Amino acid sequence: MKALVFVTLKPDVLDPQGKAIQRACGSLGYGQVAGVRQGKLFEVELTGVSDAAHAERLVKELAEKLLSNPVIEDFRVERIVP
Repeated sequence: MKALVFVTLKPDVLDPQGKAIQRACGSLGYGQVAGVRQGKLFEVELTGVSDAAHAERLVKELAEKLLSNPVIEDFRVERIVP
């Protein structure tokens, strides 16, 4: 099974990398870009798990404990594919 986990900064956390990308967009002629927030995408592959609900619980636990920093980041499990 494969799962996609998106990790993003919480809305109230400053994002200097996103601001730098936004400024770069403007200097490249893309002035209509009003904001950019950066994040991370993890593709997690599980073996030995056949139940989608169990896989989702495992991936959420992994995201909470390892893939994200719960103080400044949120995460969401987007898809679990058999």
